[in-house]
Amino acid sequence: MLDIKKIKEAPDAVKAGLKAKEVDCDAVVDRILELDVQIRGLKTSTEGKTAEKNKLAKENGKLFGQKKGAEKQGQDTSALDAQIESNKQKSIALDADIADEAAKLKELNVEFRTAMLSLPNLPDEDLKPGGKENNEPLRYVGNKPCFDFEPKHHVDLCQDLGLIDYERGVKLAGAGNWMYTGMGARLEWALLNYFIDTHTADGYDFILPPHMLEYQCGETAGQFPKFADEVYKIANPTDDRTHYMLPTAEAALCSIYRDEILSEADLPKKLFAYTPCFRREAGSHRADERGMVRGHQFNKVEMFQFCKPEDSDAAFEELVTKAEKLVEGLGFHFRTVKLAAGDCSASMARTYDIEILIPSMDGYKEVSSVSNARDYQARRGNIRFRREATGKPEFLHTLNGSGLATSRIFPALVEQNQRADGSIVIPECLRKYLGGLEILEKK
Repeated sequence: MLDIKKIKEAPDAVKAGLKAKEVDCDAVVDRILELDVQIRGLKTSTEGKTAEKNKLAKENGKLFGQKKGAEKQGQDTSALDAQIESNKQKSIALDADIADEAAKLKELNVEFRTAMLSLPNLPDEDLKPGGKENNEPLRYVGNKPCFDFEPKHHVDLCQDLGLIDYERGVKLAGAGNWMYTGMGARLEWALLNYFIDTHTADGYDFILPPHMLEYQCGETAGQFPKFADEVYKIANPTDDRTHYMLPTAEAALCSIYRDEILSEADLPKKLFAYTPCFRREAGSHRADERGMVRGHQFNKVEMFQFCKPEDSDAAFEELVTKAEKLVEGLGFHFRTVKLAAGDCSASMARTYDIEILIPSMDGYKEVSSVSNARDYQARRGNIRFRREATGKPEFLHTLNGSGLATSRIFPALVEQNQRADGSIVIPECLRKYLGGLEILEKK
């Protein structure tokens, strides 16, 4: 969620930033400013009427005292009675006005929050405007694989070696699903262990969150309400709460400290989580994307940080470096790409993608996306820390990065490490998880 102060102080700059993200929110921004004026006006009016009502109540208290004294002395109290009754009627009228304004205020607040939640995050100023055509490769690492034989597609390699059962995966769960078998399952788990051990050695805390989340987790992360139809929702027969299967562990990790105030001394919080990820919209499949490049369920280890605003840029570089080292440790050729504003997700101010070469596709595919949300998610989830110097709570910054997702690492691994006889060389960093095995061969 954007800062309303920033919108009020520089609405044109906010509109320009959102347009750089290829989103036209001019009408929404204008409506937010209108609602802010109306809400503040209603609050002022209600406060004034409440004060007037309290004044009448206090005045009637005095009049009742005067009436009681007059009655003791046998004096006529008709004038006092008339004034008391007049004040009562004024109070009744004020009560009705206050109730009407409260109802209107509630309605405006709902519209205001809905409009605020609909605005994407502002991109960092150094990002190029526009979409993926303006993405900027920053560096290339490692040598491209070169074969002196006709290389195979990862689907054929995995089937020949008995690593993946695609047909039975589809039989169990439908198109866009697969099933790891035998050494394929062990290789997948070896990758996850490699990721987990690396993050643990770097001092990150391991989290195993629930896979089924409540709606507010998606709202805090910025996935809802805009992308609410892209997740697998779960009907609850006992109540009307909305649950869904997490599309990424970011949705869970982001809400761990929702509505809490952390101490400055506790920051940064460095976490990582392993989860399967569930995506209803797996993307459009092209002819060159057969196999496990896109799917409705895949495994991923997610890195996450909560930090102070002034530490945000350094935390981002740390996460990028960690993702790069994981890919480099597997011996892959890859590139790091700085995304243009329009290619960053709605919640993020900046994003770098780590893209790996999959030979059969003759192109690069993202295996890690490292992003800085600044205070956007923290505002949505009311996640703050108390600054020691001032004693005041402030919104912290949140960052996340894939560390890593396996659904594209696995295809790249078997394709880049294949040999002429159809066997696969196992990256050295994974061998300890596979009993020292160096080569995957057909039985």
